[in-house]
Amino acid sequence: MTPEEAARDVAERSAAAMWADDHASQALGMSLEAVGPGTATLRMTVRDDMVNGHDLGHGGLTFTVADSAFAFACNSYNRRTVAAGAEIRFRRPTHAGDVLVATAVERERAGRDGTYDVTVTVGHEVVATFVGRSREIGGQLW
Repeated sequence: MTPEEAARDVAERSAAAMWADDHASQALGMSLEAVGPGTATLRMTVRDDMVNGHDLGHGGLTFTVADSAFAFACNSYNRRTVAAGAEIRFRRPTHAGDVLVATAVERERAGRDGTYDVTVTVGHEVVATFVGRSREIGGQLW
């Protein structure tokens, strides 16, 4: 097995261990589309019960799919890692029926800290950008 294959294997095993206990993402109908070292892509369809009083996709749920992609990306090294902070910029509203795709990419990792950029799209259009800062807390996922 090459080092690249070994790193991908660790990422996939870490994602499987996390997914098994991630009841929130599962309950929201998310699916894990891809994972690799420092990266992850999740998908979620905006359901009728996910819109707010303006009949728009609730921004908190857009944040949640971005946060879940961030979580899978920063835990892809089999090191228990949590969010130390995050921010989001909404670029356009979402609507019931929209399929949100959140793609997280590691920007940097140093010591126990990391920074990840997440782009949330509907089709080819960016609907939100998210930056997450992570902190390793010790221990392994599997």
